[in-house]
Amino acid sequence: MILQPVETFVLPTPAGPMNTQVFRPAAEGRFPGIVLFSEIFQITAPIARTAAFLAGHGFVVAVPEIFHELEEPGCVLAYDQAGADRGNQDKITKTVQSYDDDARAVIDLLLAHPGCDGNIGTLGICIGGHLAFRCAMNPPIKAGVCFYATDIHKGSLGEGMKDNTLARVPEIKAEMMMIFGRQDPHVPREGRRIVYDAMSDAGLNFTWHEYNGQHAFLRDEGHRYDPEVGHECLSQAVALFRRCLRGGAGPAVNAGVMSKH
Repeated sequence: MILQPVETFVLPTPAGPMNTQVFRPAAEGRFPGIVLFSEIFQITAPIARTAAFLAGHGFVVAVPEIFHELEEPGCVLAYDQAGADRGNQDKITKTVQSYDDDARAVIDLLLAHPGCDGNIGTLGICIGGHLAFRCAMNPPIKAGVCFYATDIHKGSLGEGMKDNTLARVPEIKAEMMMIFGRQDPHVPREGRRIVYDAMSDAGLNFTWHEYNGQHAFLRDEGHRYDPEVGHECLSQAVALFRRCLRGGAGPAVNAGVMSKH
């Protein structure tokens, strides 16, 4: 599907203005929305391409600058050690409340956007996977996809490195898709088990996918990129969003496990 030129909105938040880019189809009509949360490097070229991929499948995709109160508007951190160090420092400088306020602001943007039909999901990558997980605690969210979400198992998001994500798992009513790489040192097997058990204990409607892949296997730059697995995962994400945002999520089902060897 052909896309409109990217729109940039400046959203008010309690912590200050937040640039948010919106990718959407050029076709007439209204489409479901997706809140897309980036890695710690903000809206890089791989993140923009992921947003364009989703928009090309018939969604209005809003991508906020997750560190807007700490970095200059338009800031993109480099995929190097200095960029990682800066992003990781921003991650624990920002408050958890500010992350949640940002999510609500982007949801409100999509609800008011003339190209969005009001059915909304969320997708996130790395820290963005954690932010998408928390975003799914908002009632408007009907489906969520989290790529190797960091820090959930440790409760170490935000200022003080002490978040309440695990305690709030029962608030999620969306159907969730959790995706991990088995060789990811940021979310080891023991950490994945903590998240899986918390979601199962809360009776969430979710599927669980583990691949032989490293951290950042979805990012289409660098040696860790796995095109085959990345394509499969994005295809499953699109299928989930199409079913939940266009046809209704249906009744809750038992948690599922899917593995790729």
